[in-house]
Amino acid sequence: MMIAQTERLILRRYRESDLQDLYEYLSNPRVVEFEPHKPMTMEEVQGNLTWRISTEEMIAVELKANHKMIGNVYLGKRDFSAMELGYVFNEDYWKCGYAQESCEKLIELAFRKGVHRIYAECDPANQNSWGLLEKMGFVREGHLRKNVFFWKDSEDRPIWKDTFIYSLLNEEG
Repeated sequence: MMIAQTERLILRRYRESDLQDLYEYLSNPRVVEFEPHKPMTMEEVQGNLTWRISTEEMIAVELKANHKMIGNVYLGKRDFSAMELGYVFNEDYWKCGYAQESCEKLIELAFRKGVHRIYAECDPANQNSWGLLEKMGFVREGHLRKNVFFWKDSEDRPIWKDTFIYSLLNEEG
Protein backbone atom coordinates (compact mmCIF):
# COMPACT_ATOMS: atom_id res chain seq x y z
CA MET A 1 0.00 0.00 0.00
CA MET A 2 1.39 3.37 -1.00
CA ILE A 3 1.67 6.01 1.72
CA ALA A 4 3.08 8.91 -0.28
CA GLN A 5 5.17 9.91 -3.28
CA THR A 6 7.89 12.41 -3.91
CA GLU A 7 9.41 13.45 -7.21
CA ARG A 8 11.71 10.41 -7.25
CA LEU A 9 10.33 8.03 -4.62
CA ILE A 10 7.38 5.90 -3.59
CA LEU A 11 6.90 5.49 0.17
CA ARG A 12 4.92 2.34 0.90
CA ARG A 13 4.36 -0.67 3.13
CA TYR A 14 6.71 -3.62 2.85
CA ARG A 15 5.79 -6.69 0.79
CA GLU A 16 7.20 -10.20 0.31
CA SER A 17 8.84 -9.23 -2.99
CA ASP A 18 11.18 -6.88 -1.07
CA LEU A 19 13.23 -9.79 0.31
CA GLN A 20 16.26 -9.52 -2.00
CA ASP A 21 16.43 -5.71 -1.85
CA LEU A 22 16.15 -5.80 1.96
CA TYR A 23 18.86 -8.46 2.17
CA GLU A 24 21.17 -6.27 0.06
CA TYR A 25 21.36 -3.63 2.75
CA LEU A 26 20.69 -5.50 6.01
CA SER A 27 23.55 -7.91 5.21
CA ASN A 28 26.02 -5.06 4.58
CA PRO A 29 28.33 -4.39 7.58
CA ARG A 30 28.76 -0.70 6.62
CA VAL A 31 24.99 -0.16 6.49
CA VAL A 32 24.27 -1.74 9.87
CA GLU A 33 27.38 -0.40 11.63
CA PHE A 34 25.29 1.80 13.97
CA GLU A 35 22.24 -0.48 14.18
CA PRO A 36 21.49 -2.71 17.20
CA HIS A 37 22.08 -5.85 15.11
CA LYS A 38 24.87 -7.44 13.13
CA PRO A 39 24.69 -8.02 9.36
CA MET A 40 21.84 -10.45 8.75
CA THR A 41 21.72 -13.75 6.92
CA MET A 42 19.02 -14.34 4.30
CA GLU A 43 17.07 -16.38 6.87
CA GLU A 44 17.26 -13.54 9.42
CA VAL A 45 16.17 -11.02 6.79
CA GLN A 46 13.17 -13.21 5.95
CA GLY A 47 12.06 -13.09 9.59
CA ASN A 48 12.72 -9.36 9.73
CA LEU A 49 10.69 -8.81 6.56
CA THR A 50 7.74 -10.66 8.11
CA TRP A 51 7.85 -8.19 11.00
CA ARG A 52 8.19 -5.20 8.65
CA ILE A 53 5.12 -6.33 6.71
CA SER A 54 3.14 -6.58 9.96
CA THR A 55 3.92 -3.06 11.26
CA GLU A 56 2.91 0.37 10.09
CA GLU A 57 6.05 1.94 11.59
CA MET A 58 8.50 0.70 8.91
CA ILE A 59 8.10 2.41 5.56
CA ALA A 60 9.80 1.06 2.45
CA VAL A 61 11.41 3.57 0.10
CA GLU A 62 11.22 2.62 -3.57
CA LEU A 63 12.71 4.35 -6.59
CA LYS A 64 10.06 5.42 -9.07
CA ALA A 65 12.49 5.02 -11.97
CA ASN A 66 13.04 1.25 -11.62
CA HIS A 67 10.88 0.18 -8.64
CA LYS A 68 13.88 -0.96 -6.59
CA MET A 69 13.37 -0.79 -2.83
CA ILE A 70 16.45 1.10 -1.60
CA GLY A 71 15.89 1.62 2.11
CA ASN A 72 13.44 2.41 4.84
CA VAL A 73 12.25 5.12 7.14
CA TYR A 74 11.06 4.26 10.62
CA LEU A 75 8.33 6.45 12.09
CA GLY A 76 7.21 5.11 15.46
CA LYS A 77 4.39 6.52 17.56
CA ARG A 78 5.36 7.70 21.03
CA ASP A 79 3.59 9.39 23.95
CA PHE A 80 2.44 13.00 23.92
CA SER A 81 1.78 13.30 20.16
CA ALA A 82 5.41 12.53 19.40
CA MET A 83 7.05 10.21 16.88
CA GLU A 84 10.52 8.72 16.63
CA LEU A 85 12.32 8.88 13.28
CA GLY A 86 14.95 6.50 11.94
CA TYR A 87 16.29 5.55 8.52
CA VAL A 88 18.51 2.94 6.90
CA PHE A 89 19.44 2.93 3.21
CA ASN A 90 21.29 0.67 0.82
CA GLU A 91 24.89 1.91 0.61
CA ASP A 92 24.65 2.13 -3.20
CA TYR A 93 22.15 4.98 -2.72
CA TRP A 94 23.92 7.04 -0.04
CA LYS A 95 24.64 10.71 -0.77
CA CYS A 96 21.83 10.96 -3.35
CA GLY A 97 19.33 12.84 -1.15
CA TYR A 98 16.89 9.93 -0.92
CA ALA A 99 16.90 9.73 2.88
CA GLN A 100 16.25 13.46 3.19
CA GLU A 101 13.56 13.42 0.50
CA SER A 102 11.68 10.52 2.08
CA CYS A 103 12.04 11.78 5.66
CA GLU A 104 10.88 15.29 4.82
CA LYS A 105 7.77 13.94 3.07
CA LEU A 106 6.85 11.74 6.03
CA ILE A 107 7.53 14.56 8.51
CA GLU A 108 5.25 16.83 6.47
CA LEU A 109 2.46 14.22 6.56
CA ALA A 110 2.92 13.59 10.30
CA PHE A 111 2.80 17.29 11.14
CA ARG A 112 -0.34 17.70 9.02
CA LYS A 113 -1.94 14.92 11.11
CA GLY A 114 -1.19 16.84 14.31
CA VAL A 115 2.05 15.27 15.51
CA HIS A 116 3.67 17.77 17.88
CA ARG A 117 7.27 16.55 17.96
CA ILE A 118 9.50 14.20 15.99
CA TYR A 119 12.73 13.06 17.57
CA ALA A 120 15.66 10.89 16.57
CA GLU A 121 18.53 9.31 18.42
CA CYS A 122 21.89 8.49 16.87
CA ASP A 123 25.44 7.52 17.66
CA PRO A 124 27.74 10.56 17.89
CA ALA A 125 30.18 8.68 15.64
CA ASN A 126 27.52 8.51 12.90
CA GLN A 127 28.17 11.96 11.47
CA ASN A 128 26.21 11.18 8.29
CA SER A 129 23.09 10.56 10.35
CA TRP A 130 23.24 13.57 12.64
CA GLY A 131 24.39 15.72 9.74
CA LEU A 132 21.23 14.76 7.87
CA LEU A 133 19.09 15.55 10.90
CA GLU A 134 20.65 19.00 11.18
CA LYS A 135 20.21 19.58 7.45
CA MET A 136 16.48 18.87 7.92
CA GLY A 137 16.23 21.43 10.73
CA PHE A 138 16.40 19.10 13.73
CA VAL A 139 17.96 20.55 16.87
CA ARG A 140 20.34 18.60 19.09
CA GLU A 141 18.68 18.47 22.49
CA GLY A 142 21.11 16.31 24.32
CA HIS A 143 24.13 14.08 24.49
CA LEU A 144 23.54 11.07 26.69
CA ARG A 145 26.80 9.57 27.90
CA LYS A 146 27.22 5.80 27.85
CA ASN A 147 23.47 5.24 28.05
CA VAL A 148 23.06 2.22 25.77
CA PHE A 149 24.85 -0.94 24.68
CA PHE A 150 24.19 -3.44 21.90
CA TRP A 151 27.23 -5.69 22.34
CA LYS A 152 29.39 -7.15 25.05
CA ASP A 153 33.14 -7.64 25.13
CA SER A 154 34.99 -10.95 25.47
CA GLU A 155 34.50 -10.83 29.25
CA ASP A 156 30.72 -10.34 28.88
CA ARG A 157 30.83 -6.69 29.92
CA PRO A 158 28.62 -4.16 28.09
CA ILE A 159 30.28 -1.97 25.48
CA TRP A 160 28.60 1.31 26.35
CA LYS A 161 27.83 3.94 23.70
CA ASP A 162 26.74 7.56 23.78
CA THR A 163 23.60 8.88 22.09
CA PHE A 164 22.73 12.24 20.52
CA ILE A 165 19.07 13.23 20.76
CA TYR A 166 17.55 15.50 18.12
CA SER A 167 14.06 16.92 17.68
CA LEU A 168 11.92 18.87 15.29
CA LEU A 169 8.79 20.61 16.54
CA ASN A 170 5.59 21.21 14.64
CA GLU A 171 5.37 24.98 14.91
CA GLU A 172 1.82 24.88 13.51
CA GLY A 173 0.47 22.42 16.06
